[in-house]
Amino acid sequence: MQAIRLSRFGGPEVLESIEMPIPSPGAGEALIRMRAAGVNYFEVLLRQNRYAVTPDLPMVLGVEVAGIVEVLGPGVTAPAIGTRVAAPLFAMGRAGGYAEHVLADASQLVALPEGLAFETAVGLMVQGLTALHLTRRSVPEGKSVLITAAAGGVGSLLIQLARSAGAHLVIAAAGSAEKCDLARSLGADVAVDYANPGWAQEVLAATGGQGVDIAYDLVGGAQAGESLGVLAPAGELMFTAMGRFELGRQELEALLGRNQSLKGFALLPLLTQGNLGADLEDLFTRNLQGKLKLISGGHFPLARVAEAHAVLESRRSTGKIVLTA
Repeated sequence: MQAIRLSRFGGPEVLESIEMPIPSPGAGEALIRMRAAGVNYFEVLLRQNRYAVTPDLPMVLGVEVAGIVEVLGPGVTAPAIGTRVAAPLFAMGRAGGYAEHVLADASQLVALPEGLAFETAVGLMVQGLTALHLTRRSVPEGKSVLITAAAGGVGSLLIQLARSAGAHLVIAAAGSAEKCDLARSLGADVAVDYANPGWAQEVLAATGGQGVDIAYDLVGGAQAGESLGVLAPAGELMFTAMGRFELGRQELEALLGRNQSLKGFALLPLLTQGNLGADLEDLFTRNLQGKLKLISGGHFPLARVAEAHAVLESRRSTGKIVLTA
């Protein structure tokens, strides 16, 4: 089978296509024929050795796959061979999604409803679950919210989920006029281009000078300080960008002095075997009902993975980038 191996850190060109034996599933496992695999920004950071954790190399990246069950391991009776499934490898502590065949824990596979494309299922896994749990960790009902990276995979879904959860005012921040237009089309009341030095004043103006009740910071770095600057007294800064925390003591002291709170967000500890399947089924159903639109950032054959990484790394893309096989 074809797989994409990371043997050294560097640019997109270090991702190499290799031939590997098709693995055999062990007890409790199923072999999945990959039809779509998600590409995530944290994988760009892993490839560059800029993530919060340095991975052991060599490795095959990829933590979310949709495909077809081909072989069941000893003692496994479900899901049946031929079933279309979502394989949330990230919840299983696994990787290896950038490959034509993938091993997964059979008990954590989620059957895809009829009519849901493999590419859509992949886009609703890491990004969909992240957006859903963000609205649970900092509930937007009746509040004004700021969503950064609003045209990205998480941001584009979070706009819609915050709106459906009853947000009073949804302000989207994105990196171009086109991305701002996309955010408005998804339900944002206001969209600001943070390539514009005056974007923070636009956010404050939209809230009557009060600031937002919740800032969902999906970017980190210097962006976190700017998001903090438009946060209302007693507001919440929800920080999701692992490995890119740059708030200093002065900013944190100012936060405390304004009765504001900083919340960290890590998806994996929030997932349980009990809620994972139900949450994915909820997201899949919303999409099929037309209540949650997935924005495609492009589909790339597995052999063009370097191009997919380059597009994501450039920040030119919107929505979800997917590999196909």
